[in-house]
Amino acid sequence: MFTVRSGEPGDVAAMAELLCEMDEFYGETIAEPATTKIDQINSVLFADRPLAYAILAWDGSNLAGMAAYSFLWPAALTTKSLYLKELYVSKSYRRHGIGKLLMEHIFKVAIDTDCSRVEWTTDEDNAEAQRFYGKLGFSAIPSKAFYRVEGGGKGIR
Repeated sequence: MFTVRSGEPGDVAAMAELLCEMDEFYGETIAEPATTKIDQINSVLFADRPLAYAILAWDGSNLAGMAAYSFLWPAALTTKSLYLKELYVSKSYRRHGIGKLLMEHIFKVAIDTDCSRVEWTTDEDNAEAQRFYGKLGFSAIPSKAFYRVEGGGKGIR
């Protein structure tokens, strides 16, 4: 039986461990120390003014997956949207319904906070994620382009 709930300060060590696994999944070659990840999690999720939020899926005391999100404004008709930054399920828990549970919770948060949209991206070469979202009934929006600049605003001329 899996449980899904909002992340709490006592979950930080487990979250840091899961984020290390996620880094490996995405091919990161530089490993951050656990203390760095813990500091980042605390400063983003548990500061006086959080920059983001996390929903965690647990199998007893084992963290099975996480959804990290924030709110964006404006969206349609000056409403706000929920932006799902990351949905990650530990490799040993994939295909057990964890991703679907996390997505259901994300949509509940969006409804409870009066969001007009839920938005997210996935890498073009992440066929597994695309199949997952397709099975949930969602399709990519081909008219959107995604941009990223590393290192802040250094890319502005």
